[in-house]
Amino acid sequence: MEKFHVKKDDQVVVIAGTERGKRGKVIAVLRKKHRVIVEGVKIIKRHQRKSQQHPEGGILKREGSLHISNVMRAETYDARAARRAGAGAPQPA
Repeated sequence: MEKFHVKKDDQVVVIAGTERGKRGKVIAVLRKKHRVIVEGVKIIKRHQRKSQQHPEGGILKREGSLHISNVMRAETYDARAARRAGAGAPQPA
């Protein structure tokens, strides 16, 4: 079984793609497809036919999946941003 850098309930930041910069909690990790589902990111609309589970039918909104390489753990991202901000300052002589 392959090991990934994120797991369920981790806080992550999207680092690539149309949703770049968004943060959220990992809802699920799809191991076979190398993808993750992040809360509030990559919202897709699903047209649902009327059924017993959904008697009114309609358009449901839910999260789509992102490739696991396009997300980074939030604490790692924040630490990297802090290091980069400090690197630009001139050193005292």
